[in-house]
Amino acid sequence: MNDRLDDISDIPETPASTPATDWTTTPVTTPITADLLRGALDLEYTEHGVLPHRLPARARAQCADGQLAVAEAQPSGVRLVFRTRAGVIELDALRTKNVYKGAPPRPDGVYDLLVDGRLAGRASVSGGNVLLVDMTTGSAETRPGPVGTVRFSGLPDRVKDVEIWLPHNEITQLVALRTDAPVEPLPDGGRKKWLHHGSSISHGSDAASPSTTWPALAGFLGDVELTNLGLGGSALLDPFTARALRDTPADVISIKVGINLVNTDLMRLRAFGPAVHGFLDTVREGHPTTPLLVVSPILCPIHEDTPGPSAPDFSSLSEGKLRFRAAGDPAERAAGKLTLNVIRDELARLVEQRAADDPNLHYLDGRELYGEADFAELPLPDQLHPDAAAHRRIGERFAALAFGSGGPFATTRV
Repeated sequence: MNDRLDDISDIPETPASTPATDWTTTPVTTPITADLLRGALDLEYTEHGVLPHRLPARARAQCADGQLAVAEAQPSGVRLVFRTRAGVIELDALRTKNVYKGAPPRPDGVYDLLVDGRLAGRASVSGGNVLLVDMTTGSAETRPGPVGTVRFSGLPDRVKDVEIWLPHNEITQLVALRTDAPVEPLPDGGRKKWLHHGSSISHGSDAASPSTTWPALAGFLGDVELTNLGLGGSALLDPFTARALRDTPADVISIKVGINLVNTDLMRLRAFGPAVHGFLDTVREGHPTTPLLVVSPILCPIHEDTPGPSAPDFSSLSEGKLRFRAAGDPAERAAGKLTLNVIRDELARLVEQRAADDPNLHYLDGRELYGEADFAELPLPDQLHPDAAAHRRIGERFAALAFGSGGPFATTRV
């Protein structure tokens, strides 16, 4: 197992907003600039600080969907990376946490600290804004709150490489970075750049922390630099997302598509095939020969043969849980409604067709990452999203199938 995946269950969590009481020297405040951040495609400078975005401004301007606006601003896979001999690190941040009216509270976002590639601590910030969402009406209200502080101390007294992985499930504005020794950007280590796009599962929904989402785990095992464009609820073959992929430097690319098209009931089979072709054509404009892996959906029993949309099962709230159900009718498949099995069949056909002229295009059935036996052992708690243990399994399997010997992304340093 890669050292980065060592279990940190025995590492105590740092309390949120720890007061700065043990500075032994005047702290060094370092501006948060692009050379200290990885995994973001754009930085917005706000009244509070720096807001990382995972879609460029042009893409954001082309879609007024609130779901996408929240998803792309949640910094899944985004991390502060620097070299320092500091023993104390403080990061001020203003979070925006989603709260769903009538649903059980979601856990606080987590900051994962890695020192020289090993997990060394985790913490959360308090305060922040609350985005209150009413799933019955679709309305949302933002309630403002104060900036919080995450603090790590007792770090080894030597020059070291530090990564702070930002919460994958909270919008995070970075306000200030303080240390007790100077900070410098970390040089490029020569690893391949992996660009991935997918749904909330790739975004990291229900993972334990940002460095343990399945793409993060697979990236550690594959020894690659991850840019994660997993966008919760928004892997919808949007042209502006394809252009973002086209314009982002990458050595290997993966696109996982299917579940959001079903659970939003966005399109029919007639539109799906041309949309996939158009999406891949756009990506290929910028990456004509880059290894490109198309991944179909993992197993999701409620939608294997039943179309969407997905709907909250409000009866589950009496148990203190939120689950989802398939609100479509299996008979509607005859009219072209999409199910996961329909999507897998069509994706396999389209990739085989295109691969005749594109030898660097590959296909992976998502059930090889999580299938029936996995569901029996590690069921989807809400019927849609894998839990932390399943994220680990999916990440390990993806790494073996994609980055392992004979895989389309077989790892060699650039």
